[in-house]
Amino acid sequence: MGRYVARIAAGLAITLFFIAHAAHWFPTADGSLESVSQLDNLIYDSRVRMTMRAGLDERIVILDIDEKSLGEIGRWPWSRRQMAELVDKLFERYGVALVAFDVVWAEADPSSGMAVLDELSRTELKEVAAFRSTYQKLRPQLDYDARFAASLKGRPVVLGYYFNGEDRAVRVNAIPPPVLPKGTFAGRKVAFPQWQGYTGNLPVYLANAGAAGHINPTVDADGVLRRVPLLLEFEGQYYEAFSLAIVRTLLAGVSGEPPRVDPELPPEHAELEWLHVGPLAIPVDRSAAALVPYRGGKYSFPYVSLADVAKERVAAERLKGKIAIVGASAPTLQDVRATPVDAAFPGVEVHANLVAGMLDGELKHKPMYIVGFEVLVLALAGIALAFLVPRLSALWASAMAVAAAAALVAFNLLVWTRAGLVLPLAASILMIAAIYTMNMAYGYFVESRSKQQLAGRFGEYVPPELVRKMAEDPGRYSMAPKTAELSILFCDVRGFTGISETLKPEDLGEYINAYLSEMSTVIRVKYRGTLDKYIGDAIMAFWNAPVDDAQHARNAVLAALDMQRECERLSARFTARGWPALRIGVGVNTGGVTVGNMGSMYRRAYTAVGDPVNVAARLEGRTKSYGVGILVAEPTRRLVKDVVFRQIDRVRLKGKEEAVTIYEPIGLDVEVRDETREEIALWHASLRAYRSRDWDGAARDLARLARAHPESRLYAIAAAHVEEKRHAQLPPDWDGVTVFDEK
Repeated sequence: MGRYVARIAAGLAITLFFIAHAAHWFPTADGSLESVSQLDNLIYDSRVRMTMRAGLDERIVILDIDEKSLGEIGRWPWSRRQMAELVDKLFERYGVALVAFDVVWAEADPSSGMAVLDELSRTELKEVAAFRSTYQKLRPQLDYDARFAASLKGRPVVLGYYFNGEDRAVRVNAIPPPVLPKGTFAGRKVAFPQWQGYTGNLPVYLANAGAAGHINPTVDADGVLRRVPLLLEFEGQYYEAFSLAIVRTLLAGVSGEPPRVDPELPPEHAELEWLHVGPLAIPVDRSAAALVPYRGGKYSFPYVSLADVAKERVAAERLKGKIAIVGASAPTLQDVRATPVDAAFPGVEVHANLVAGMLDGELKHKPMYIVGFEVLVLALAGIALAFLVPRLSALWASAMAVAAAAALVAFNLLVWTRAGLVLPLAASILMIAAIYTMNMAYGYFVESRSKQQLAGRFGEYVPPELVRKMAEDPGRYSMAPKTAELSILFCDVRGFTGISETLKPEDLGEYINAYLSEMSTVIRVKYRGTLDKYIGDAIMAFWNAPVDDAQHARNAVLAALDMQRECERLSARFTARGWPALRIGVGVNTGGVTVGNMGSMYRRAYTAVGDPVNVAARLEGRTKSYGVGILVAEPTRRLVKDVVFRQIDRVRLKGKEEAVTIYEPIGLDVEVRDETREEIALWHASLRAYRSRDWDGAARDLARLARAHPESRLYAIAAAHVEEKRHAQLPPDWDGVTVFDEK
């Protein structure tokens, strides 16, 4: 035993560490390790995707506010008169079982002009009897809000609203009565989040609708929507979720007493585990949230365009007896969420999945006793491995670790599929991996000579963490030239000649050193790029060599965006010292190049050469011509899926026959605001008008953009370009491509 004591002790320490995580003993927000919990979330997502039922659930139909609807009926929101007619058609012509609006009706409808007529009747036309008499007769027809409210009355209609947790949250319009009163959960350990305000529906709508439910999701730390709180606490009272309101209304109808959510728990239980709705028992966690039972990817429920419903182009049998949920997929309205099954999942389908899961009794459950079960599994497996693995050969130790992990995974899946229970798995797998790795690496502290040589060769170019990764398998890496697809970035300071003439030599040295240091930190440290060289005030970097990077294009684009943000911060520091402001241009391109150690007999360097490198450099130079900070070529744009881009132009560079489409990256898709998307859409419309020689249309769109964004040079430059082309003699085959004769 003596020779194994240290490793056994280390194995037991690892076991205790993961038990502390499972038992929530750490001094964190929830007493567990965020990294392990995140891995559990990823494992949960994998199980969801592996066991999804798939196929269409035709009990629920999504009535879609799509681009077709906006094109045929008009911009959203539509007149409440149109909505009233739509509700009447859904119930009277199509015979739907229930209508739910994943929409908040927070503003009155001004489209009838009734407010203006009311004002006239009180002022200028007050003494005109004929006007007042006629208007009083017509007024009920013009009250579209009352018309819409009347269409909801006595019908199974569910409205949505939402709570706000910000300190300055306001309280807008009305919310429904609480589904449960104060004191319902007195003495119970229910972790309800706190809310400060809400945005509800107009009171006249709420008074006539069958029910209303909140549309607040529970988004985990990684930004993924896995749960929805079926109950939220506001001022001590409890309000039901949109999906729960749909189920309750469906079960009870609007004429009878709605079923009561039954929170009564056996005295021996302190935690909330179930909510009872009529015959349904719905599993929830300690915050009254339910796991969303995703049946498949997006479009797991039939979609019907609202335009087709409004114009009666839908066969009645497609909607008869169905639960109809009104939601939006139009780009300017789309409510998308990151979920376990899709990074951009329609929010309306989250509600649909929950409704279907509650009706089918298929929600997964993670009761509190799972904590004790996980601690027991960790203790038994950890103690066994801590004592056995040190005594085994590398082969048998590997086999034992694999067998233990496989057994835990199999049991986990069995419980998931048969009992509907969610058992944590990450801590067990990580504990097995940690004990195995510790034993295999025991005594191995000195790196081999080949690893040290590799670090010496590449340490100048790539981040230390990548050098360490390369050192794990030095045989895979060589500085010999090879062909590879890289993403190349060039960065240069605008107006550097003027800056250098303005500053003293010592200040100029500090200026350029600070700039190069900050930009290089973004490239090397944050996005793990390979720093090729400095060319005066210019920087060249690339990704996907010497270490493979499956996200090389994305990392290059995100690095460019971060460099611009860092440039703004650095420029503020410079101007505070009385130095010239710092502005940079960045060009990014992707393509096949030759990369490796190249040079002369006197000096060699690890670098990349090839036409894509030249294009990246030229794009950087062209940023000034368009008044933008970053230009990205089409090959890079095609590889980056989660960044919003604005197409800038199609250009033909000197020496090139084929035109290249160039783009400006705006930001990550999840971070770009709707206002920015609308701005981009209008810019793209101006491009289409320009290329079709609609000079007036292009000029009109650009003028709107310039008025809204006077700080943007792009729109002024583009407007001047339109005027130039308007008066130019263009050849018949002009294709809208900009030709640059200089490099």
